[in-house]
Amino acid sequence: MFELLFSIFGEFLLQIIVEALFELGLHTLAEPFRRKRSPWLAATGYAVFGAVFGGLSLLVFPSHLVLNHLGQLANLLLAPVAAGLAMAIVGSWRARRGQDALRIDSFAYGYLFALAFALVRFLFAH
Repeated sequence: MFELLFSIFGEFLLQIIVEALFELGLHTLAEPFRRKRSPWLAATGYAVFGAVFGGLSLLVFPSHLVLNHLGQLANLLLAPVAAGLAMAIVGSWRARRGQDALRIDSFAYGYLFALAFALVRFLFAH
């Protein structure tokens, strides 16, 4: 039981760390691009970046961290929701501090990034 909880938490933690680093990098690079873009274009971009980072994570962790298929499905469904909630909390925290929030600092875009990340890992990890 402990192994199952640890492996699910490990997958979730991997997604959160990658997404947080991505978000931090976006804040650093965003200043020249402050003009609002299409939300559909942004959503596509976050999905592509999530898939790319999911693929890159396979270079470091080529195997599933969750070993049974049911746990992998649960991770695919629940980890993006948790990551989206985490990004919404980060966005709320930034807003309270008077900092600019990027689109990824919301539930929807954070969820989309994490879903693409998790889907690539689900399909291609062994």
